[in-house]
Amino acid sequence: MENNYKMVAKTLYGFEPLLAKELKNLGAIDVKEGVRNVSFLGDKGFMYKANLGLRTAIKILKPIQTFRIDSEEDLYKKIYAMDWPAYLDNKGTLAIDATVHSSRFTHSKFIALKTKDAIVDLFRNTTGFRPSVDLDFPDLRINVHIEDTFCTISLDSSGQSLHKRGYKTATNIAPINEVLAAGMLLMSGWDGLSDFMDPMCGSGTILIEAAMIACNIPPNLNKKEFGFEKWKDWDVDLFEKIEASLLSRIRGFEHKIIGYDKAPSAVHKAIDNIENANLTEFIQVEHQDFFQTEKNTEGHLHMVFNPPYGERLELLNLEEFYKDIGNTLKQNYPGTQAWFIVSNMDAIKSVGLRPSRKIKMFNGKLESRFLKYEIYEGTKKTHKLK
Repeated sequence: MENNYKMVAKTLYGFEPLLAKELKNLGAIDVKEGVRNVSFLGDKGFMYKANLGLRTAIKILKPIQTFRIDSEEDLYKKIYAMDWPAYLDNKGTLAIDATVHSSRFTHSKFIALKTKDAIVDLFRNTTGFRPSVDLDFPDLRINVHIEDTFCTISLDSSGQSLHKRGYKTATNIAPINEVLAAGMLLMSGWDGLSDFMDPMCGSGTILIEAAMIACNIPPNLNKKEFGFEKWKDWDVDLFEKIEASLLSRIRGFEHKIIGYDKAPSAVHKAIDNIENANLTEFIQVEHQDFFQTEKNTEGHLHMVFNPPYGERLELLNLEEFYKDIGNTLKQNYPGTQAWFIVSNMDAIKSVGLRPSRKIKMFNGKLESRFLKYEIYEGTKKTHKLK
C-alpha cells in the first residue's frame, strides 16, 4: 500500500471544524485544524477521494518542499534546486498561485513570478526547452505559501477551485459560492430527514447542495477535470475505483426539497442547473413571492436561504424587506427552523424575531452573520410545555 503523506485542504473562514469532520468521516488520519485550512494524512487514493467527496474544501494541496528564505534570490535558488522534471515535462504548462503573510515579502505576484522564472530557467538551462504558462488549464498548478520567512511549495491537486462543481451553467446576480452554500447547510444541521425549502432560491445552488447532502452524493461528481489528472502518477483505474466506492454510498430521499423565487428568470436558471446536476427528481422549483406563501408541508420544515444583498437590494426598502421576512416566517411558517445569511447588520434588527444563533462568516469579502430562527407551532411558551 502506498505510503501516506501530508496534505492541506483549504476552506472558508469558520468552516475549519466542518471540514475536519468531513475529512474524519472520509477516513483521513491525523486531522489538524488551521486558519482557513485543515491538514491531514492520506495516500494517493485518499487525495482522489478528498477532491471528489469534500463539500467544504476549496483546494487540496500536496506539500512537496518546505524551507526558510531570506530574500527573493534565496527563493529563486531553492526553487531552482528542486526536482521539477519529476512533476513536469519541458514542453508542459504550469501556473503558480502565491499566498504571502510576511513583513519581508509583501508582493504575492512577484513571488509567483520569481518561482516561475526559477522553474522555466531550470528546464531551459538543462534541456533547451522551457514550459509555458497556462493560467486556466495547466499541466501543473503550483502553490507557494510564505509565512514570515517559512516557505511551503505544494502541488495543487484540485486544479480549478472545488467550489466550481460543474453543474452551474446559468447564474443570476451575485450567485452564492457552492462551498459557502454547503457549509451553511452543514452548519444548520441539515441531514435530509425532513422537508427542505429555499424561499429565495436564485439559480438553485442551495437547493442542489441540500439534495446532494440528503442523498450523500459526492459534490464534485460533475466536475470536468481535477488538477491531478495531468500529473505524471495519474492512476485512472484507482480513481474509478474510488469514484465507484463513493457512488455506492448514495442513499434515497423520502422528503421534499422546494425552491421559490419571484423572478421568472431565476426560476429558469435554477431548473437548468438542477437538471445539469441530475437532481430533477428530488427538487421542485416554483415561481412564487415568498411573502405571499405559507407552509404547505406536514411536520418540521428546514429552511436555508440567502436573501438579496448589496447591489441586489438597491430597489428595495431594506427595513421593510427584512420585516416582511420576519412576519412571513412568524405568521405563515409554524414548525420551521429557518436559517439565512445577512451582510447588513442593521437588517437583523428589522426581522422582528430573536435569532437563537448568530454565526460569523464571510459571503465573498462581506462579513456576514448566519442566523437561526426557530418558528414554533403555537407560542414558544406552549412549545416548552409539551
